[in-house]
Amino acid sequence: MRHPHTRTTRRRMVTALTVLLLAAPGTAPALASDDRPASPALADGLALTPPMGFNNWNSTQCRAEFNESMVKGIADIFVDKGLKDAGYQYVNLDDCWALPDRDADGKLVPDPARFPNGIKAVADYVHAKGLKLGIYTSAGTKTCSNIGFPGALGHEYSDARQFADWGVDYLKYDNCNNQGVDAKSRYTTMRDALRATGRPIVYSICEWGQNKPWEWASDVGHLWRTTGDISDSWGSMLSILKQNLPLAPHAGPGHWNDPDMLEVGNGGMTDTEYRSHFSMWSVMAAPLLIGSDLRTASAETFEILGNKEVIAVDQDPLGKQGSVVSSEGGRWVVAKEMKDGSRTVALFNESGSPQRIATTAAAVGLPAADAYTLRDLWQHRTYNAAGTISATVPAHGTVLVRVTAERKWQQYPPAVELGLEGSLLVQAAAPAALTTTVTDLGRSPARQVSVRLSGPEGWSVRATSPTSAAALPTGRSLHTSWSVTAPQGTPTGSYDLTLKASYRSPSGLRVETVLPFDATVVVPPPSGTSGLGDLPWLSAANGYGPAERNTSNGESAAGDGHPITIGGVVYAKGLGVHAESSVEYYTGGSCETVTAQVGVDDEKGANGTVAFEVWADGTKVASTGVLTNAMPAQPLTADVTGARLVRLVVTDGGDGIDSDHADWADAQLSC
Repeated sequence: MRHPHTRTTRRRMVTALTVLLLAAPGTAPALASDDRPASPALADGLALTPPMGFNNWNSTQCRAEFNESMVKGIADIFVDKGLKDAGYQYVNLDDCWALPDRDADGKLVPDPARFPNGIKAVADYVHAKGLKLGIYTSAGTKTCSNIGFPGALGHEYSDARQFADWGVDYLKYDNCNNQGVDAKSRYTTMRDALRATGRPIVYSICEWGQNKPWEWASDVGHLWRTTGDISDSWGSMLSILKQNLPLAPHAGPGHWNDPDMLEVGNGGMTDTEYRSHFSMWSVMAAPLLIGSDLRTASAETFEILGNKEVIAVDQDPLGKQGSVVSSEGGRWVVAKEMKDGSRTVALFNESGSPQRIATTAAAVGLPAADAYTLRDLWQHRTYNAAGTISATVPAHGTVLVRVTAERKWQQYPPAVELGLEGSLLVQAAAPAALTTTVTDLGRSPARQVSVRLSGPEGWSVRATSPTSAAALPTGRSLHTSWSVTAPQGTPTGSYDLTLKASYRSPSGLRVETVLPFDATVVVPPPSGTSGLGDLPWLSAANGYGPAERNTSNGESAAGDGHPITIGGVVYAKGLGVHAESSVEYYTGGSCETVTAQVGVDDEKGANGTVAFEVWADGTKVASTGVLTNAMPAQPLTADVTGARLVRLVVTDGGDGIDSDHADWADAQLSC
């Protein structure tokens, strides 16, 4: 639980679519797995599937609302809302539960203001609900909060005994203030201390992946953090996902890769992004620890967290972490082998516009068969499929399907794909062209096929080619052209459109499928030279907090940046971001050049290493090497002549994310 910028301060800091089938086999994985085998797992029968539960940190941190009443309330909600029945069992306390000092006997003391009846009383309450209690401390002299509560370094056996006596079932063991003591030694000592209590306690190693625990910790703990802390943003979630995916060979029953807790419901991402977050953590067999305050959670949050079909993927007893099949152009295919021989396949779109993502049954490891059944785990529908797996996936969305070689496929309707050819960018009062497709990707034909497109009130949406077909055999498509016009004066931004198709299966069953997507109303940039910090962007994903205009990244809150400063030089204009980041602009084919002075901002010490890239219509047109905090600003010029879309990207420089505050100083666009 460290801050993603420093090692010494405390952090914290889709609707599902009908899946389609048709497409070329998956390309080679873009991320190479570290396939050295893990050491033997602990043979204690604990955490045979990834732990599921709750941790308060992401929603409350050390604020006053973290107390006995909250913890009991979460336990009540687990039972009342069906989360216990869905598999969630641990109610875990994070930092700040104790007083800042031990008592005269060297014992930990629960904060009487937060926990007036002590930790054992809370554990008893949680246990009475049929649930389990977790607690937190650090493998150092102090915990990670700025206050610095007592850590367990040098007190491992005494603290473990207290935890066991209180009835604790789970320990999260952090990494702050560790005095330079070898990580494997520190974490092994606590393992032995927990074992000596005789109480079964799941042991979560939280050393942020600094010492590659996946290589040595499978006989030390039951799970280990593979990354720095997550924050409630698309960029943070995406960065952590990419770091955890290559580690699949090291996960299994009793020893799990932990990409940190869930942010679902905390408000920093859209519901589509939260569904992707939950889908991908489940495909990765990650621990599912709810990080939102369920007392104020929305119905959509409960729907996401309570999806039993997705949870079953995470909790599959085979214990395989999903592996990357392909990832070209931000179109990810990740496949997870299941105990019953099926494969769960995630089609994940990291980009800011809809993309068609495709693979095959063979590519995800299924045997050859006449046909397959395909279960959409968000739609809760089953289709028949001819052998390829594909969908048009919305921006930042995930289609999650479970695919099985099935002899009784005829009882299900054919899988039908709704597709878009490109994203829809609209200038007000100017007609924009869009082509949609309806493709039969099942083994059986789709009959009486029709399609319709609807837009916001006041928009003109008109088909300019046929919208129906009597039948579509396997692999055939209905292509329809549309003219879409937003009214004069429509403000810039995203607007919801919906593509719907209706068809009948050979048995006469009527099926409707829906593809919601966004149209973006844009205006071309002005002629001349403009500062990119002053122009509207189409999208901005940032690794920590929001991207900032004309200031540095700052911390996690919007508007908390400082003057952009690189190598002691202050710049009045530009963009302040944090790796991994991507900021996209509409340039409408009328611009020529992007220029900037780029580098690591001075605000975060000497650890930052980043690299800058400029992309024009999906092609990289300029880049830097790895830049460090010790380097002055570097000039960067990119030719973007004729491009409709320009994207500014910052990567972590290949060494993970730590203090990666990056500046596009004096960033300008010439048109």
